[in-house]
Amino acid sequence: MNATTPQLTTSALTAHPEHSAESPLSVHALTVAYHRKPVLWDVDFDVPPASLMAIVGPNGAGKSTLIKACLGLIPAAAGEVEFWGEPLRRARSRIGYVPQRESVDWDFPVSALDVVCMGRYRKVGWLRRVSKTHKAAAMACLERVGMKELSHRQIGKLSGGQQQRVFLARALAQEAELYFMDEPFAGVDAATERAIIGVLRDLQREGKTIICVHHDLQTVGSYFDYALLLNMRVVAVGPTSQTLTQENLVKSYGGRLTLLEQAGEAIAQMGPTR
Repeated sequence: MNATTPQLTTSALTAHPEHSAESPLSVHALTVAYHRKPVLWDVDFDVPPASLMAIVGPNGAGKSTLIKACLGLIPAAAGEVEFWGEPLRRARSRIGYVPQRESVDWDFPVSALDVVCMGRYRKVGWLRRVSKTHKAAAMACLERVGMKELSHRQIGKLSGGQQQRVFLARALAQEAELYFMDEPFAGVDAATERAIIGVLRDLQREGKTIICVHHDLQTVGSYFDYALLLNMRVVAVGPTSQTLTQENLVKSYGGRLTLLEQAGEAIAQMGPTR
């Protein structure tokens, strides 16, 4: 396997019968390494349809890396990823993504409405003008997150919470079925946090699946019904009430150095990163 997006072949479901083709996301034995240093090791799990799932773990556990590897934004050393039993290239139009706010150039001269219209490009087509119909759809998404009145403000002049709402609106404009969100609650005010979780719950009720990198253990149980505890590899995954146990939290937030040494030795035995 080369160092490109991990994708399943047509025989993958037969090869890995433990993964369901009904799952919006199935990850099998995914390993990611930077300069031969392991970041994720043998990660394996399914996400149930219409779930609101948190990816939780200590700093450096590979939470954001996991999302990026699933989306093909960074290469994998080994493993496979499928979406509803299909490779990424066949499912991309059904997937939305909200990156970390810190990764965005907020000085770019576009308005909030312009940003949300970018979420319509798959429907509009590249290098084609955004029609009034698509602008109206984008404006409806801004209204849904409470940003309609600021639709023409330059994104750099918005507060952090307002910027995060705009990015959520852009994801809504994609009309996706599976959403990846990288710390959507980071650095936002309480009102924005309530607005975001309200929208996410609405999406779940509509049958959408949402996967969020999340760092606040105090709100995991009240915000999410499914959780993945990660510390380079899967510590526990399942319904939040069964996953967030004291034993699992200790495993997730401790013992990292031992695991790092074990994974490093295993990757060295694999030979050059493929």
